[in-house]
Amino acid sequence: MDRDGLAEFLVRRREALQPSDVGLSPGPRRRAAGLRREEVAQLATMSTDYYTRLEQRRGPQPSPQILASLARALRLTADERDYLYRVAGHSAPDRVAVTDYVAPGLLRIFDRLTDTPALIFNALGETLVQNEPARALLGDASHFSGLERSSFHRWFSRPELERRSYPPTDHDRQSRAQVASLRVAYGLLGPASRAGEMVRDLIARSPEFARLWEAQEVARRFEDHKTLIHPRIGPVEVDCQVLFTEDESQALLVLTAAPRSESESRLRLLTVLGTEEFAG
Repeated sequence: MDRDGLAEFLVRRREALQPSDVGLSPGPRRRAAGLRREEVAQLATMSTDYYTRLEQRRGPQPSPQILASLARALRLTADERDYLYRVAGHSAPDRVAVTDYVAPGLLRIFDRLTDTPALIFNALGETLVQNEPARALLGDASHFSGLERSSFHRWFSRPELERRSYPPTDHDRQSRAQVASLRVAYGLLGPASRAGEMVRDLIARSPEFARLWEAQEVARRFEDHKTLIHPRIGPVEVDCQVLFTEDESQALLVLTAAPRSESESRLRLLTVLGTEEFAG
């Protein structure tokens, strides 16, 4: 681990960013150039003390998970992310593999979506970032771990949780869509990957999944129009727009309601209700 190289790199990348670059308000009287340390720590979901120690060459070697969070918070390019891993004493991630790294271009678009539900997810259906309207509508996905990070997995392993956002009449279609999307990831990553582990786990625990997996359907499916059920405000009809990265390993999903519709009013209400009674 190159402590000096890591510290210097973090400082320079932090100073090169402005609050507007990461979706933050500039606030009054900013004496330092770029982002503050506490702002980077907030974006990377770590303590300010831990981040400060890294910049002061006092911190322990950060884990790959911490580095992925820092790369996302600092809006690093793929080359910059690889450099960050190497100076921290780790091998750079395989660029084809599923990681928590999010392309800066996708994040810049995401940062501007503050008034409608939006989230970024990877090929395994793992939510990487979501805004407040998305948390309020769909629940907070950040507390899941292991295979349950994947919405594909939760749809079959925890149906009482994952399926409550959809009308019962839509469950069969959604089940087929989840399996077809997981098969895309399985084909991309191979049987020895987390996708393969997920498939084996679900075949063992879910007869429904095993039956659908045998159908060999392969497709990324995002319905243009769907109805979602919120426990407090009821059904919300939304239109879905999806933007993929160039390698199609990640996607930005944006949910909008028709102008002047009852669903649009309900989405606005969500910004007031927040996540207080729907944390997932």
